[in-house]
Amino acid sequence: MGPLIVYDAISSNTNLLLAFFIGIGFGFVLEQSGFSSSRKLAGMFYGYDTTVLKVFFTAAIVAMTGLLFFSLFGWMNLDVVYVNPTYLTSAIAGGVIMGAGFILGGFCPGTSFCAAAIGKIDAFVFIGGLFIGIFIFTEGYPLWEGFHNAGFMGSPRVNEMIGLSQGVFAFLLILAAFGMFWAGEWAERKFAGNYR
Repeated sequence: MGPLIVYDAISSNTNLLLAFFIGIGFGFVLEQSGFSSSRKLAGMFYGYDTTVLKVFFTAAIVAMTGLLFFSLFGWMNLDVVYVNPTYLTSAIAGGVIMGAGFILGGFCPGTSFCAAAIGKIDAFVFIGGLFIGIFIFTEGYPLWEGFHNAGFMGSPRVNEMIGLSQGVFAFLLILAAFGMFWAGEWAERKFAGNYR
């Protein structure tokens, strides 16, 4: 759960309990946003429904802005926020594979479990494929370990890579979000009639 637990302020069991409730809340938000519908999710790729873009971009900028203000007020040390290490080659390959799976199956891993929770059979099939993929990757790991670890870049932050302060980067990302919201509305008006 990241830097909510700094200096062992609460026990690991309480941490897991909080994670459980946050997970339930996240699943509730996904379901209320319509993300248990593969048609709505696939709509992002075809342009007739950009709810995915709007919800996740909104979540990203709200979280980012909240973290920056928490840091400004001294409530959170951003230096202790874990940043996943970047392996560029496998990240690009994984993105292509996941994107193809998203288009073909209509779900990403998180939304498939959301849809399975309300009993959608196609989501259970998707989750079955997910576990088969995990098994193949794990058991065959020695074969592609070199590829998996290629392009190591450490744990960079985008604002540092392009030489901007966190505040300026956040402002530009918020402007980009508004631009994407406008583009999403335009796409929905243009393509919605083709899929209704």
